[in-house]
Amino acid sequence: MSAAPASSVARMLAIFDVQPTGERRFTGSSDAGARAVIDGSQALAQSLVAASKALPERSVRSAHAVFARPLRAEAPIDFDVDVFHAGRSFATAVVTVSQEDRACATVTVLLDRPGPDVVRHADAPPPAADPLDAIEVAMPMEGRELRVDGVADPNDPAEIGPPELLAWLRYSEVPARDDLAKALLAHFTGHLGISTTLRHHAGVGTAMAHRAISTAVLTIGVAFHEPVRWDGWLLYRHESAHAGAGLSYVRGQVFTEGGDLLASFTQEGMIRAMAPEDEQAVPAAARL
Repeated sequence: MSAAPASSVARMLAIFDVQPTGERRFTGSSDAGARAVIDGSQALAQSLVAASKALPERSVRSAHAVFARPLRAEAPIDFDVDVFHAGRSFATAVVTVSQEDRACATVTVLLDRPGPDVVRHADAPPPAADPLDAIEVAMPMEGRELRVDGVADPNDPAEIGPPELLAWLRYSEVPARDDLAKALLAHFTGHLGISTTLRHHAGVGTAMAHRAISTAVLTIGVAFHEPVRWDGWLLYRHESAHAGAGLSYVRGQVFTEGGDLLASFTQEGMIRAMAPEDEQAVPAAARL
């Protein structure tokens, strides 16, 4: 058996760029490395591209994804775009994400033709270390660099602090296409939310996921405030506003290195105790 292609930004962008298979129907693949399932944020990114291709005269302004079932890495993924309404300015589409005729997620997407400002204001970025002074965190993707402000390992149960994380992210290439740039920005919104929540509590961390605790991203919402263009670093701000009853709620923002607010996002995550029999049922590849 040949080895899986090495994970890279270029390969991920190719995966985001889903291909048509019929009228408003698209298909895509995955890049999960050794994992048995893929991140929901990949399906979100692919859905943004599918909706953009189904409505090529519009630009994605926001999306809300609900991940009902896991998506397996080895099987193709289908994206069916149902245009709920398309007016003169705004359009709404619902993307159904399925695998082998089984619906796994839905993504509601708002698109528009941007208009001129009537009023304008935006949040300022939070105080953060310069990206080169932040702590580098290893990531299994060629061409992606992550540095976290003041946290050596956001997954470590021993890293205790406020339920906040500031993460600098830099890619070796930023796509010129609007839909792919938004997909790339949205993809990372699913990565550090649960780690942000667990950081506030001693003795638990995402390194324990699928071993002692059961975690999963259930929903992601993202709103794009400006045309998504940037050079250099992006700053992802994560704040865990609530945790309890087995769920966490995280809100965040994405700023350019120059301080422009590009997007805001929310994430709901499952954090629950794992029974010993549940742990045995998890395939080894899925525990990574």
